[in-house]
Amino acid sequence: MHVVVNAAMSADGKLSTRDREQIAISGPADFERVDRMRAASDAVMVGIGTVLADDPSLTVDAEERVADRRDRGDAPQPARVVADSRGRTPAGARVLNGDAETYVLVSEAAPEDERERLASDATVIVAGEERVDLDGALDELDAHGVDRLMVEGGGELIFSLFEAGLVDELSTFVGPTVLGGREAPTLADGEGFVGDFPDLDLHDVERLDGGVLMRWRVR
Repeated sequence: MHVVVNAAMSADGKLSTRDREQIAISGPADFERVDRMRAASDAVMVGIGTVLADDPSLTVDAEERVADRRDRGDAPQPARVVADSRGRTPAGARVLNGDAETYVLVSEAAPEDERERLASDATVIVAGEERVDLDGALDELDAHGVDRLMVEGGGELIFSLFEAGLVDELSTFVGPTVLGGREAPTLADGEGFVGDFPDLDLHDVERLDGGVLMRWRVR
């Protein structure tokens, strides 16, 4: 499986404000780029924090890209994937609305009744004891036909994927604003690295929407 992490962050590396309020960091050109990336992916993944804070749909917007997916024999929309160790995805979340296939990754710590509730709208994959075992969960997704996985956040999930050595590419749009705040989420939160840092190769830089887009490969 090929895993691509994509994120938009402020010039000081924040994904949103200290109140977890999502603001428009990028503009129309970057929104188009993200839509193209979704259309080229088998699945789009976020963590439960992103679902609770933003309620994203994770779907392709442009009708011509949906049509292109159909023409090449793919589902009209990429699958949605939520990393949700405790099974907290709300019943009304847009990722469960039936617009696309959805997978919810939970751990054994997720209550059985929450797993059953989620199973009515999604495929529930159990991996790991207290937290989702991402390595095992991605193996399960691979068995379901997910070859290219796009990850859109948040910082806890992104850090965990890097920690597990599962990221192949990183695309970061850095916008022309400063958010500040020691509690504001960053690109990679979690415990942080103290050694064995991920090694990246910068292979493309592009001016976009008043900011800069950087594409990295993970060595």
